[in-house]
Amino acid sequence: MENFSAFVDWLNSYLWGPPMLIFLLGTHLYLTFKTRFIQKKIFLGIKLSVKHDKESEGDISAFSSLAIAMAATVGTGNIIGVGTAIALGGPGAVLWMWFTGVFGIATKYAESLIAVKYRVKTTKGTMLGGAMYALERGLNLKFLGILFALFGSIAAFGIGSSVQSNAIATVLNENFSVPMWMSAVGIAIFLSLVILGGLKSISDFCVKLVPLMAALYVMGCIVILFINSHYILPALAEIVKCAFSPRAAGGGFIGASIMAAVRHGMARGLFSNESGMGSAPIVAAAAKTKNSVRQALISSTGTFWSTVVICAITGIVLVSSIMAQQGAVDLNSINGAILTHIAFCQIKYVGPVILTFGLITFAFTTTLGWSYYGERCTEYLFGIKSNLPYRIIYVITAFLGVVMPLGVVWNIADSFNALMAIPNLIAVLLLSGLVTKETDYYLTGDNLDKVDKTPIPMLSSSSNLIDDDDDNDAVVDTV
Repeated sequence: MENFSAFVDWLNSYLWGPPMLIFLLGTHLYLTFKTRFIQKKIFLGIKLSVKHDKESEGDISAFSSLAIAMAATVGTGNIIGVGTAIALGGPGAVLWMWFTGVFGIATKYAESLIAVKYRVKTTKGTMLGGAMYALERGLNLKFLGILFALFGSIAAFGIGSSVQSNAIATVLNENFSVPMWMSAVGIAIFLSLVILGGLKSISDFCVKLVPLMAALYVMGCIVILFINSHYILPALAEIVKCAFSPRAAGGGFIGASIMAAVRHGMARGLFSNESGMGSAPIVAAAAKTKNSVRQALISSTGTFWSTVVICAITGIVLVSSIMAQQGAVDLNSINGAILTHIAFCQIKYVGPVILTFGLITFAFTTTLGWSYYGERCTEYLFGIKSNLPYRIIYVITAFLGVVMPLGVVWNIADSFNALMAIPNLIAVLLLSGLVTKETDYYLTGDNLDKVDKTPIPMLSSSSNLIDDDDDNDAVVDTV
């Protein structure tokens, strides 16, 4: 296990070195420029997310699609991940997480747009989409589509299954002394009950739980900020200073280099919002929507909520809490879960309960969202016959994740995040011209309400595309 852990540490540091950080942030900035700062349309996206395109093709509503995407993204990365980033990269990591979220909105928009534009449907009418189909249909790069699907199907076992179950079990054990094995059994049972029902079961569960869990967690954070009110401005100053300064941090923090802050902040930023990873577009392609831009705007709000709002609030809560308890927190000897627990203990009696509820629901819904992502990736590779075996293996992985060391689990997840992101980023960059074309057309005048009637190609039983003679790159001017 020690040799394996050392190898994972090496692989993770290599994959998340300067080239990946430049590639990721560069894509965020480039697409922000290409879309003419699509971030300014974020409130339009929020408005659209609660509307229904009833007459459009798709499996689920746009809001259901967003709820599943939010379920998958608003997870331990928003709670434990922020604490881990601060413990490893110093308070400056919070700002880099926030930057990743702000500029990542453009990438989430672009990857969701091409997922809808190049989606396909099965003979049963089920919609399938994501980077693998965009790479195959839009760029004729099926080998990269296969790589994305391979990495995605494996990544789901880390970011979606083992990481989340490990986090749930750890907090239950720390707060309520629940045995780890008991948590493992409970997680496996509840997970099986939901995912075996397929997309509709996952959708129904997430639509009901995601808004509630997010609201309760944010309210808890606001209470902590009120308790730490005298330290909010100093915490913000420390976050900004440490993001750009190689000097040792003050206020009870460990010293960290700029590179450490950037690396851990961006890695956790991607983990928390998944912009550039290509995961959320998989479920965006299943949404009922009039056109690609409409759903892309809705999908981009997921990054706004998960990182720009929730991660930012969490970061300020943790940094201000460390400053308020200066000397009582040793960042060299605790992990992100314990750091977050210390912060929420400031709310007497109910603080640990709010944290535990938030972590359990955040993490559990993440397992649900990623089970769908992984299943769709596996279906692309092996066909529909692989769905049930994948669900069974996914549940087993969630069970086994409880007994794995947390550090190893996080590093495995980070490594596959990077591997999954590479082919997806290639897709959005090479198809950025299409993104610009669609954006310019549908965001002009009243075109956002127009329906794109480009025929959606159907898959044959052998998974080869048929009925794909139309040029799907063209923006269809239909009413």
